[in-house]
Amino acid sequence: MASANTPHHTGPRLRMPAAAAAALACPTCGAGLSPGERGLACAAGHSFNVAREGYASLLTGATPPGTGDSREMVADRLRFQEAGHHDPVSAALAAALARELTAAEPLVVDVGGGTGHHLARVLAALPRAVGLTVDASKFAARRAARVHERAGAVTADAWRGLPLRDGCADALLNVFAPRNAAEFHRVLGAGGVLVVAVPDRDHLAELRGPLGLLEVDPRKDERLADSLHGHFAPTGTEEVRFPMELDHDDAATVVGMGPSARHIPPHELRARIADLPAPVPVTGAVRLHTYRPRT
Repeated sequence: MASANTPHHTGPRLRMPAAAAAALACPTCGAGLSPGERGLACAAGHSFNVAREGYASLLTGATPPGTGDSREMVADRLRFQEAGHHDPVSAALAAALARELTAAEPLVVDVGGGTGHHLARVLAALPRAVGLTVDASKFAARRAARVHERAGAVTADAWRGLPLRDGCADALLNVFAPRNAAEFHRVLGAGGVLVVAVPDRDHLAELRGPLGLLEVDPRKDERLADSLHGHFAPTGTEEVRFPMELDHDDAATVVGMGPSARHIPPHELRARIADLPAPVPVTGAVRLHTYRPRT
């Protein structure tokens, strides 16, 4: 795997393909980044640490409490993903990019990509692609930096701006994550593709009532279209539906992965889960929306 290292840099090693490292930009001034004494630096002298796990820390300014997934939420996400429950979503993302990508050696950026689970499976299906996970959680980035030999990771807040060069990406993935349409448009190349995955109305329906989970917004598709209008043109929608058989640990994990984890006291959640059948059949229902950037 190509690396962004140079001989004079003696700090932690940036684990990232050269094509991904070349796409990075200083989150302060927008200039390109290269290895420096502390990790990465731009020509203007702004410098950023590389963590010992190999990801670049490109978060700037004060980080409000609750920014990014906690250590516990990432652990829950990993357990659930590694059990294969979301593999149909990964497969659908890979198939969508295989159809839509035109670049010979594309750079795929997963914004809000968490542990890098979906990106790793996309890269496995696209042997000439390289990938980059962008996420606000350092706990997720620790995993994403090592999830695939053709992938790297940075921490950043997409709402403050993506630390990427203009037009550098051939594809953007956005799976159950916030969207910054203007930034997505800026970093996606003219011939690139954006794939957004959102939960359908009956996603996890069998758990929502008994466990008191937050409901899926019935106007989610409409709000998605409104948020991207002006920057992106829709090119297609695909429904991905799959059954899951979840034991009680899995049910607790799926709650821990999402926003409901912040709203249900742990003791109350345990009591509600204990009343579920084991295993409990649960519906997975996701919609994939594909877009091209407007000129």
